Amino acid sequence: MNVWPGWFKRKKRRKKSRFYIFRLTARRICAFVITFFLLSCGLTYWWVNFQLLPTGSSNSYQPKEIFIPYNSSTAEIAAILKKEGLIKNSLFFCFYARYRGYHAKFQAGKYLLSGELSLDELMGMLQQGVVLKKGFRFTIPEGFTVEQVALQLAREGLVQEDEFLLECLRSRQESSFQFLRAVPPGVRYTLEGYLFPDTYEIEQTAVRPEEITALMLQRFHEIFDAEFYRRAVELDFSVHEIVTLASLVEREARVPEERPLIAAVFHNRLRSENMPFLQSCATVQYVLGEVKPVLTYAELAVDSPYNTYLYPGLPPGPIASPGQEALKAALYPADVDYLYFVYKEDGSGTHYFSTTLEEHDRYKEIARQNRENRKNR
Repeated sequence: MNVWPGWFKRKKRRKKSRFYIFRLTARRICAFVITFFLLSCGLTYWWVNFQLLPTGSSNSYQPKEIFIPYNSSTAEIAAILKKEGLIKNSLFFCFYARYRGYHAKFQAGKYLLSGELSLDELMGMLQQGVVLKKGFRFTIPEGFTVEQVALQLAREGLVQEDEFLLECLRSRQESSFQFLRAVPPGVRYTLEGYLFPDTYEIEQTAVRPEEITALMLQRFHEIFDAEFYRRAVELDFSVHEIVTLASLVEREARVPEERPLIAAVFHNRLRSENMPFLQSCATVQYVLGEVKPVLTYAELAVDSPYNTYLYPGLPPGPIASPGQEALKAALYPADVDYLYFVYKEDGSGTHYFSTTLEEHDRYKEIARQNRENRKNR
Protein backbone atom coordinates (compact mmCIF):
# COMPACT_ATOMS: atom_id res chain seq x y z
CA MET A 1 0.00 0.00 0.00
CA ASN A 2 2.90 2.39 0.78
CA VAL A 3 4.97 1.68 -2.35
CA TRP A 4 2.85 3.53 -4.81
CA PRO A 5 2.72 6.85 -3.03
CA GLY A 6 6.47 6.80 -2.39
CA TRP A 7 7.24 6.02 -5.99
CA PHE A 8 4.91 8.77 -7.09
CA LYS A 9 6.57 11.32 -4.80
CA ARG A 10 10.02 10.37 -6.01
CA LYS A 11 8.85 10.74 -9.60
CA LYS A 12 7.61 14.25 -8.94
CA ARG A 13 10.86 15.23 -7.25
CA ARG A 14 12.82 13.93 -10.24
CA LYS A 15 10.78 16.08 -12.67
CA LYS A 16 11.35 19.13 -10.50
CA SER A 17 15.05 18.43 -10.39
CA ARG A 18 15.35 18.32 -14.21
CA PHE A 19 13.52 21.63 -14.59
CA TYR A 20 15.79 23.17 -11.98
CA ILE A 21 18.90 21.99 -13.86
CA PHE A 22 17.55 23.39 -17.15
CA ARG A 23 16.80 26.73 -15.56
CA LEU A 24 20.22 26.86 -13.92
CA THR A 25 21.90 26.03 -17.24
CA ALA A 26 19.91 28.72 -19.06
CA ARG A 27 20.94 31.27 -16.49
CA ARG A 28 24.58 30.33 -16.85
CA ILE A 29 24.37 30.55 -20.65
CA CYS A 30 22.71 33.97 -20.45
CA ALA A 31 25.30 35.14 -17.98
CA PHE A 32 28.07 33.87 -20.26
CA VAL A 33 26.58 35.57 -23.35
CA ILE A 34 26.10 38.86 -21.51
CA THR A 35 29.60 38.69 -20.07
CA PHE A 36 31.05 37.87 -23.50
CA PHE A 37 29.08 40.71 -25.11
CA LEU A 38 30.17 43.24 -22.51
CA LEU A 39 33.75 42.05 -22.70
CA SER A 40 33.68 42.28 -26.52
CA CYS A 41 32.24 45.80 -26.35
CA GLY A 42 34.87 46.79 -23.86
CA LEU A 43 37.69 45.34 -25.94
CA THR A 44 36.32 46.95 -29.11
CA TYR A 45 36.02 50.31 -27.38
CA TRP A 46 39.57 49.98 -26.06
CA TRP A 47 40.91 48.93 -29.49
CA VAL A 48 39.21 51.80 -31.33
CA ASN A 49 40.50 54.32 -28.82
CA PHE A 50 43.93 52.75 -29.00
CA GLN A 51 43.94 53.28 -32.78
CA LEU A 52 43.01 56.94 -32.29
CA LEU A 53 45.93 57.61 -29.96
CA PRO A 54 49.35 58.78 -31.22
CA THR A 55 51.77 56.07 -32.24
CA GLY A 56 54.47 57.50 -29.99
CA SER A 57 55.67 60.51 -28.06
CA SER A 58 57.60 63.49 -29.33
CA ASN A 59 60.71 62.03 -27.71
CA SER A 60 60.50 58.70 -29.49
CA TYR A 61 59.27 60.02 -32.84
CA GLN A 62 61.00 62.92 -34.55
CA PRO A 63 58.94 64.91 -37.12
CA LYS A 64 59.20 63.45 -40.62
CA GLU A 65 58.79 64.93 -44.06
CA ILE A 66 55.92 63.03 -45.70
CA PHE A 67 55.05 63.49 -49.37
CA ILE A 68 51.50 62.68 -50.49
CA PRO A 69 51.40 62.43 -54.31
CA TYR A 70 48.69 64.10 -56.35
CA ASN A 71 45.48 62.04 -56.78
CA SER A 72 46.45 59.55 -54.05
CA SER A 73 43.60 57.39 -52.78
CA THR A 74 42.85 57.04 -49.07
CA ALA A 75 44.32 53.52 -49.13
CA GLU A 76 47.53 54.81 -50.74
CA ILE A 77 47.82 57.58 -48.15
CA ALA A 78 47.25 55.02 -45.39
CA ALA A 79 50.02 52.82 -46.80
CA ILE A 80 52.46 55.77 -46.80
CA LEU A 81 51.60 56.72 -43.21
CA LYS A 82 51.78 53.10 -42.00
CA LYS A 83 55.20 52.67 -43.59
CA GLU A 84 56.43 55.77 -41.79
CA GLY A 85 55.02 54.56 -38.47
CA LEU A 86 52.50 57.40 -38.17
CA ILE A 87 49.39 55.20 -37.93
CA LYS A 88 48.82 51.79 -36.37
CA ASN A 89 46.39 50.18 -38.80
CA SER A 90 45.88 51.05 -42.48
CA LEU A 91 42.42 49.48 -42.74
CA PHE A 92 41.17 51.32 -39.65
CA PHE A 93 42.56 54.58 -41.11
CA CYS A 94 40.48 54.07 -44.29
CA PHE A 95 37.27 53.19 -42.40
CA TYR A 96 37.68 56.06 -39.94
CA ALA A 97 38.45 58.55 -42.73
CA ARG A 98 35.23 57.58 -44.51
CA TYR A 99 33.25 57.69 -41.24
CA ARG A 100 34.50 61.21 -40.47
CA GLY A 101 34.14 62.40 -44.07
CA TYR A 102 37.85 63.08 -44.49
CA HIS A 103 38.43 60.59 -47.33
CA ALA A 104 37.43 63.08 -50.06
CA LYS A 105 39.29 66.05 -48.53
CA PHE A 106 42.88 64.83 -48.25
CA GLN A 107 45.26 67.03 -50.23
CA ALA A 108 48.50 66.25 -51.97
CA GLY A 109 51.69 67.90 -50.81
CA LYS A 110 54.65 67.71 -48.51
CA TYR A 111 53.89 67.58 -44.76
CA LEU A 112 55.85 67.67 -41.53
CA LEU A 113 54.28 64.97 -39.34
CA SER A 114 55.25 63.19 -36.14
CA GLY A 115 54.17 60.23 -34.02
CA GLU A 116 52.79 62.52 -31.32
CA LEU A 117 49.76 63.36 -33.48
CA SER A 118 46.48 61.60 -32.77
CA LEU A 119 44.60 60.14 -35.72
CA ASP A 120 42.12 63.02 -35.73
CA GLU A 121 44.93 65.57 -35.65
CA LEU A 122 46.73 63.75 -38.44
CA MET A 123 43.63 63.63 -40.63
CA GLY A 124 42.88 67.25 -39.85
CA MET A 125 46.30 68.31 -41.10
CA LEU A 126 46.03 66.21 -44.24
CA GLN A 127 42.60 67.55 -45.18
CA GLN A 128 43.46 71.17 -44.40
CA GLY A 129 46.63 71.12 -46.48
CA VAL A 130 49.08 72.05 -43.70
CA VAL A 131 52.39 71.93 -45.55
CA LEU A 132 55.99 72.20 -44.49
CA LYS A 133 56.54 75.59 -42.98
CA LYS A 134 59.87 75.90 -44.72
CA GLY A 135 58.16 75.79 -48.12
CA PHE A 136 55.68 77.79 -50.19
CA ARG A 137 52.33 76.92 -51.70
CA PHE A 138 50.89 78.72 -54.71
CA THR A 139 47.89 78.13 -56.98
CA ILE A 140 47.68 79.02 -60.67
CA PRO A 141 44.08 79.16 -61.95
CA GLU A 142 43.03 77.69 -65.28
CA GLY A 143 43.17 80.13 -68.17
CA PHE A 144 46.05 82.25 -66.83
CA THR A 145 48.54 83.64 -69.34
CA VAL A 146 52.30 83.57 -68.73
CA GLU A 147 52.16 87.25 -67.82
CA GLN A 148 49.38 86.64 -65.28
CA VAL A 149 51.38 83.77 -63.77
CA ALA A 150 54.46 85.98 -63.47
CA LEU A 151 52.45 88.77 -61.85
CA GLN A 152 50.84 86.46 -59.30
CA LEU A 153 54.13 84.81 -58.34
CA ALA A 154 55.74 88.24 -58.00
CA ARG A 155 52.90 89.44 -55.76
CA GLU A 156 53.41 86.41 -53.53
CA GLY A 157 57.11 87.28 -53.27
CA LEU A 158 58.33 84.12 -55.00
CA VAL A 159 60.00 85.60 -58.09
CA GLN A 160 60.92 88.81 -59.84
CA GLU A 161 58.31 89.33 -62.56
CA ASP A 162 60.78 90.26 -65.31
CA GLU A 163 63.08 87.34 -64.47
CA PHE A 164 60.19 84.89 -64.66
CA LEU A 165 59.04 86.27 -68.03
CA LEU A 166 62.60 86.02 -69.32
CA GLU A 167 62.62 82.34 -68.31
CA CYS A 168 59.40 81.82 -70.28
CA LEU A 169 61.14 83.20 -73.40
CA ARG A 170 63.94 80.65 -73.30
CA SER A 171 64.99 78.78 -76.41
CA ARG A 172 63.00 75.68 -77.30
CA GLN A 173 66.19 73.68 -77.84
CA GLU A 174 67.26 74.27 -74.24
CA SER A 175 64.32 72.34 -72.84
CA SER A 176 64.50 68.74 -71.70
CA PHE A 177 60.78 68.33 -72.50
CA GLN A 178 60.14 67.02 -75.98
CA PHE A 179 56.83 68.85 -76.36
CA LEU A 180 58.59 72.21 -75.93
CA ARG A 181 61.13 71.43 -78.62
CA ALA A 182 58.21 71.15 -81.07
CA VAL A 183 56.94 74.67 -80.32
CA PRO A 184 57.18 76.56 -83.63
CA PRO A 185 58.75 80.01 -83.99
CA GLY A 186 56.52 83.05 -83.87
CA VAL A 187 54.98 82.46 -80.44
CA ARG A 188 55.00 85.24 -77.87
CA TYR A 189 56.32 83.02 -75.06
CA THR A 190 57.79 79.56 -75.50
CA LEU A 191 56.16 78.35 -72.27
CA GLU A 192 52.73 79.89 -72.97
CA GLY A 193 50.08 77.21 -72.49
CA TYR A 194 52.42 74.70 -70.88
CA LEU A 195 52.61 76.08 -67.33
CA PHE A 196 49.93 73.75 -66.07
CA PRO A 197 47.33 75.35 -63.77
CA ASP A 198 47.36 73.61 -60.40
CA THR A 199 48.32 74.00 -56.73
CA TYR A 200 52.05 73.59 -56.11
CA GLU A 201 54.34 73.37 -53.12
CA ILE A 202 57.98 74.30 -53.37
CA GLU A 203 60.75 74.56 -50.80
CA GLN A 204 62.42 77.87 -50.02
CA THR A 205 65.68 76.59 -51.43
CA ALA A 206 64.01 75.97 -54.81
CA VAL A 207 62.31 79.33 -55.35
CA ARG A 208 63.91 80.29 -58.64
CA PRO A 209 62.10 80.92 -61.95
CA GLU A 210 63.66 77.92 -63.69
CA GLU A 211 62.71 75.57 -60.84
CA ILE A 212 59.12 76.82 -60.65
CA THR A 213 58.67 76.49 -64.41
CA ALA A 214 60.23 73.01 -64.32
CA LEU A 215 57.71 71.98 -61.67
CA MET A 216 54.78 73.25 -63.75
CA LEU A 217 56.09 71.76 -67.00
CA GLN A 218 56.51 68.40 -65.28
CA ARG A 219 52.87 68.58 -64.20
CA PHE A 220 51.83 69.23 -67.81
CA HIS A 221 53.90 66.22 -68.86
CA GLU A 222 52.03 64.07 -66.32
CA ILE A 223 48.60 65.29 -67.45
CA PHE A 224 49.24 65.07 -71.20
CA ASP A 225 49.85 61.33 -71.01
CA ALA A 226 50.15 58.56 -73.60
CA GLU A 227 46.37 58.44 -74.11
CA PHE A 228 46.30 62.14 -74.96
CA TYR A 229 49.20 61.69 -77.38
CA ARG A 230 47.44 58.79 -79.14
CA ARG A 231 44.24 60.80 -79.45
CA ALA A 232 46.11 63.79 -80.90
CA VAL A 233 47.63 61.50 -83.55
CA GLU A 234 44.15 60.13 -84.37
CA LEU A 235 42.95 63.69 -84.98
CA ASP A 236 46.08 64.48 -87.01
CA PHE A 237 47.02 67.27 -84.58
CA SER A 238 50.35 67.99 -82.95
CA VAL A 239 50.60 68.46 -79.19
CA HIS A 240 51.18 72.17 -79.76
CA GLU A 241 48.03 72.46 -81.87
CA ILE A 242 45.93 70.65 -79.26
CA VAL A 243 47.26 72.89 -76.47
CA THR A 244 46.59 75.95 -78.62
CA LEU A 245 43.03 74.83 -79.36
CA ALA A 246 42.46 73.92 -75.70
CA SER A 247 43.62 77.40 -74.64
CA LEU A 248 40.92 78.95 -76.83
CA VAL A 249 38.34 76.63 -75.30
CA GLU A 250 39.55 77.53 -71.80
CA ARG A 251 39.20 81.26 -72.40
CA GLU A 252 35.88 81.08 -74.25
CA ALA A 253 34.00 78.58 -72.02
CA ARG A 254 32.45 79.99 -68.86
CA VAL A 255 30.66 76.86 -67.68
CA PRO A 256 32.34 73.42 -67.71
CA GLU A 257 29.63 71.59 -69.65
CA GLU A 258 30.08 73.86 -72.69
CA ARG A 259 33.77 73.09 -73.24
CA PRO A 260 33.13 70.13 -75.61
CA LEU A 261 30.56 72.21 -77.56
CA ILE A 262 32.92 75.16 -78.04
CA ALA A 263 35.71 72.76 -79.00
CA ALA A 264 33.36 71.23 -81.59
CA VAL A 265 32.73 74.66 -83.16
CA PHE A 266 36.48 75.23 -83.56
CA HIS A 267 37.03 71.72 -84.94
CA ASN A 268 34.19 72.19 -87.42
CA ARG A 269 35.61 75.50 -88.59
CA LEU A 270 39.11 74.07 -88.99
CA ARG A 271 37.62 71.40 -91.28
CA SER A 272 35.39 73.84 -93.14
CA GLU A 273 36.37 75.30 -96.51
CA ASN A 274 33.86 78.14 -96.22
CA MET A 275 34.53 79.07 -92.57
CA PRO A 276 38.31 78.76 -91.96
CA PHE A 277 38.39 81.70 -89.52
CA LEU A 278 37.94 80.71 -85.87
CA GLN A 279 36.82 84.26 -84.95
CA SER A 280 37.62 83.85 -81.26
CA CYS A 281 37.38 87.09 -79.27
CA ALA A 282 39.77 85.56 -76.74
CA THR A 283 42.59 85.69 -79.30
CA VAL A 284 42.00 89.41 -79.88
CA GLN A 285 41.98 89.99 -76.12
CA TYR A 286 45.32 88.19 -75.94
CA VAL A 287 46.74 90.59 -78.53
CA LEU A 288 45.32 93.60 -76.67
CA GLY A 289 46.59 92.32 -73.33
CA GLU A 290 43.26 92.87 -71.59
CA VAL A 291 39.82 91.28 -71.38
CA LYS A 292 36.96 93.46 -72.64
CA PRO A 293 33.28 92.44 -72.46
CA VAL A 294 32.64 93.92 -75.91
CA LEU A 295 35.23 94.42 -78.64
CA THR A 296 35.00 97.29 -81.13
CA TYR A 297 35.40 96.81 -84.88
CA ALA A 298 38.74 98.61 -84.67
CA GLU A 299 39.95 96.19 -82.01
CA LEU A 300 38.77 93.21 -84.05
CA ALA A 301 40.88 94.54 -86.94
CA VAL A 302 44.16 94.74 -84.98
CA ASP A 303 46.85 93.15 -87.12
CA SER A 304 48.45 90.14 -85.42
CA PRO A 305 48.88 86.48 -86.39
CA TYR A 306 47.05 85.74 -83.11
CA ASN A 307 43.94 87.55 -84.40
CA THR A 308 41.72 84.71 -85.60
CA TYR A 309 39.35 87.21 -87.24
CA LEU A 310 42.08 88.14 -89.73
CA TYR A 311 44.15 84.95 -90.01
CA PRO A 312 42.64 81.53 -90.74
CA GLY A 313 43.27 78.42 -88.70
CA LEU A 314 44.85 78.28 -85.29
CA PRO A 315 46.99 81.13 -83.92
CA PRO A 316 50.78 80.55 -83.66
CA GLY A 317 50.47 79.24 -80.11
CA PRO A 318 48.35 79.02 -76.97
CA ILE A 319 46.83 82.17 -75.51
CA ALA A 320 46.61 80.80 -71.95
CA SER A 321 47.23 77.71 -69.83
CA PRO A 322 44.40 75.22 -70.40
CA GLY A 323 43.36 72.85 -67.62
CA GLN A 324 42.85 69.13 -67.94
CA GLU A 325 39.15 69.40 -68.88
CA ALA A 326 39.87 71.91 -71.63
CA LEU A 327 42.54 69.58 -73.03
CA LYS A 328 40.02 66.73 -72.97
CA ALA A 329 37.46 68.89 -74.77
CA ALA A 330 39.97 69.73 -77.50
CA LEU A 331 40.76 66.04 -77.91
CA TYR A 332 37.17 64.79 -77.57
CA PRO A 333 34.83 67.50 -78.90
CA ALA A 334 31.06 67.06 -78.90
CA ASP A 335 29.50 65.39 -81.93
CA VAL A 336 27.58 68.41 -83.22
CA ASP A 337 27.59 70.49 -86.41
CA TYR A 338 27.63 73.93 -84.80
CA LEU A 339 29.68 76.64 -86.52
CA TYR A 340 28.79 79.62 -84.33
CA PHE A 341 28.35 80.56 -80.69
CA VAL A 342 27.63 83.82 -78.91
CA TYR A 343 27.57 84.64 -75.23
CA LYS A 344 23.98 84.95 -73.96
CA GLU A 345 24.77 87.83 -71.59
CA ASP A 346 21.85 86.83 -69.38
CA GLY A 347 23.94 86.01 -66.32
CA SER A 348 23.90 82.26 -66.91
CA GLY A 349 27.45 82.09 -68.27
CA THR A 350 26.23 80.02 -71.24
CA HIS A 351 26.21 80.54 -75.00
CA TYR A 352 23.78 80.26 -77.90
CA PHE A 353 25.01 77.72 -80.47
CA SER A 354 23.94 77.64 -84.11
CA THR A 355 24.75 76.10 -87.47
CA THR A 356 23.80 78.95 -89.85
CA LEU A 357 24.75 82.60 -90.05
CA GLU A 358 21.09 83.65 -90.03
CA GLU A 359 20.47 81.80 -86.81
CA HIS A 360 23.68 83.20 -85.34
CA ASP A 361 22.65 86.79 -86.20
CA ARG A 362 19.29 86.24 -84.54
CA TYR A 363 21.01 84.97 -81.38
CA LYS A 364 23.37 87.96 -81.43
CA GLU A 365 20.37 90.26 -81.35
CA ILE A 366 18.84 88.31 -78.47
CA ALA A 367 22.17 88.55 -76.61
CA ARG A 368 22.24 92.32 -77.20
CA GLN A 369 18.73 92.59 -75.77
CA ASN A 370 19.77 90.50 -72.77
CA ARG A 371 22.66 92.88 -72.15
CA GLU A 372 20.39 95.91 -72.32
CA ASN A 373 17.86 94.30 -70.00
CA ARG A 374 20.56 93.60 -67.42
CA LYS A 375 21.76 97.20 -67.61
CA ASN A 376 18.25 98.54 -67.01
CA ARG A 377 17.56 96.40 -63.94
